[in-house]
Amino acid sequence: MLTQCPNPLCKLCFDVPDDREGRNGPCPACGQVITYRSLSVIREIERQHDRRTRAASASPSRERGLFSAVLENIRSLWNVGSIFRTADGAGFAPLYLCGITGCPPHKAIAKTSLGAEKHIRWEHHASALDVLPRLSAQGVQVVALEQTPASEPLQAALARGAIKPPLCLLVGNEVAGISAETLAQASLHCHLPMRGIKASLNVAVAFGIAAYAIRERTGAISSA
Repeated sequence: MLTQCPNPLCKLCFDVPDDREGRNGPCPACGQVITYRSLSVIREIERQHDRRTRAASASPSRERGLFSAVLENIRSLWNVGSIFRTADGAGFAPLYLCGITGCPPHKAIAKTSLGAEKHIRWEHHASALDVLPRLSAQGVQVVALEQTPASEPLQAALARGAIKPPLCLLVGNEVAGISAETLAQASLHCHLPMRGIKASLNVAVAFGIAAYAIRERTGAISSA
């Protein structure tokens, strides 16, 4: 199967075994960890992205881009699909799918998104660092959902008015969390209090709780 590295500085085309399709691995040239997809799937992703970009540019919605999210290195395609479905319900778009985060079309994403991936605007980037500096320069507040020495409970940050649109909610890998270099791009770190023995929630569950809490506190929930 012929695939291509999505890193814009690389774009190497190379062969991988057919049974590796949908799995993660390194690009042999730049070392970027990518999800192996056939060139036909990659070209379809690019066509869908172009259509969504044109449609978004023509949309008169005043809310467009006020609530967005970055998904960094989300390993599970089921989690990705679940986040798409929640983003549709809570009014978060676009979704920036970064690193090894899988992107549509994929049957595992569709299984949990239930079609939401066809309506939510999304972009794929080799790294979250390709997105976050640009958003910050545009005045978008980057809020990292991660427990760190500097983090505070999400509800406390909302109560004191520290979170306001336009904003981008940043979530990370199921095991490793958000990378240190990406965390450095966030102006605010927030966490969900854990009252049991576990230190964190499933990333899709955490995103859902945070997304709805933010929308309820900062504005009426409506379609993005």
